[in-house]
Amino acid sequence: MAHVTPSILWIVTTQWRAQACGYAGDPNARTPHLDVLASRSVNYDQAVTPHPFGPFARAALLTGVPSPENGVRDYFDPLPLGARTIAHELNERGYTTAFFGKWHLGARDPAAPLVGEPHAKTVVPVEARGGFALWEGFESGFLLNDPWLHGTGLPVPTRFPGYQSDVVCARAAGLIANLRSEISEPRAGISNLKSEISNLESQSPEQKSEISDLKAEIAGSGSQVPDSRSPFSDFRTPISDLKSQISNGRSAPPPWFAVVSLEAPHPPYDAPAAGVMPRAVELPANVPRGGAVEAKAARELAGYYAHIEATDRAIGRLLAAVPDDVIVVFTSVHGDMHGAHGFFRKGWPHEESVRVPLLVRGAPSGEAEAGGQPAGGAAGGRRSDEPVSLLDLPAMTLAWAEGRSWTCARERAEISMPSVVALPLQCDRVWRGWRSPARKEIVNADGTPWLQFDLRADPTETHNLIDG
Repeated sequence: MAHVTPSILWIVTTQWRAQACGYAGDPNARTPHLDVLASRSVNYDQAVTPHPFGPFARAALLTGVPSPENGVRDYFDPLPLGARTIAHELNERGYTTAFFGKWHLGARDPAAPLVGEPHAKTVVPVEARGGFALWEGFESGFLLNDPWLHGTGLPVPTRFPGYQSDVVCARAAGLIANLRSEISEPRAGISNLKSEISNLESQSPEQKSEISDLKAEIAGSGSQVPDSRSPFSDFRTPISDLKSQISNGRSAPPPWFAVVSLEAPHPPYDAPAAGVMPRAVELPANVPRGGAVEAKAARELAGYYAHIEATDRAIGRLLAAVPDDVIVVFTSVHGDMHGAHGFFRKGWPHEESVRVPLLVRGAPSGEAEAGGQPAGGAAGGRRSDEPVSLLDLPAMTLAWAEGRSWTCARERAEISMPSVVALPLQCDRVWRGWRSPARKEIVNADGTPWLQFDLRADPTETHNLIDG
């Protein structure tokens, strides 16, 4: 059977720890849409982020190279312009690549407030968008409502009313729905292409020579091209791509790869969550009781789970627009301590900070390569205890694009914090170490031991083996 190149969707959230999902047994988490996804996916329930802090993890996720080797050592370091990402790899394999939502890898002003419009309206130039052919998002700013978006079809930041997860998922779903309509009616007349050329001609007078050549090809070609890109007509197909479609006689669009990057459930936890009201929560056993830590954890977790519920709902709407033959990944760049061991936020090597959800629906399986199972993978869900890291996602994705299954060959995953982020409540030191499903070992920057845990016997990490 010939290999059919699959389309692939990454849904990447922020600060969503692995424990905080209904399918993971969390009594506080109302995630019906993710629960359904999990029932049809491989659940990598030992997955970790390589670096439990946003920019470091995002750079590693896109490049497959850990920080600081990927060029991001400090919180405000942008992804280097020459960094090679998964988008570059898939562009070269004929994919249409698209990015939606939070970037957090651009050059930004360290003196500006982290929360608010200065960072939310910071423009990420085309050359700094990681190689994605289509890009629509925002640098950062932590505005969970009424986000400012800019990009391929939005040259200046534009405010979109609504809950950020709803807005970003709806924008992505619009493109996906359009691609589906092109697939269902692959042979439309080329009047749409002529209209597209007219648009390009009016916007790009310096390209008139190239457009004239393209018109001549249309006049002498019997090839058909995909129908209108509406309702996402603000994304323009490059002229070279249109010419390639004609010269190759392509009757259907290429496979696509999209990243939908959501800021929730990142703080501020008291921000409105699309009508979902905070509820009282059950605190984990490793949150100290009877003081300020307990009170803060209870208050913030109530808002946290409200944003989880609201974002699960937005993800459900997005998934409704995604065909069943698309490979879907759901994950998060890191977690949040939420009072565990008396700590808050991220950067810490504890489970609440480093473990992330990772669901993969529809990827090729080993049986599929041997001719036994369809390339779409298993219809039912299964659990995997492979020590997968977000660093693996580019290699996993390339394997799927080529029709191959992927397995984790190592026994443990490396984890680290390459620098101290000088923000309130974050981890206070540089550290490195590793985690397997059974054990975790962490050392300080100078190599002295800091933490060791037997994760089988002590999953909440209440007994540091270094202390005896």
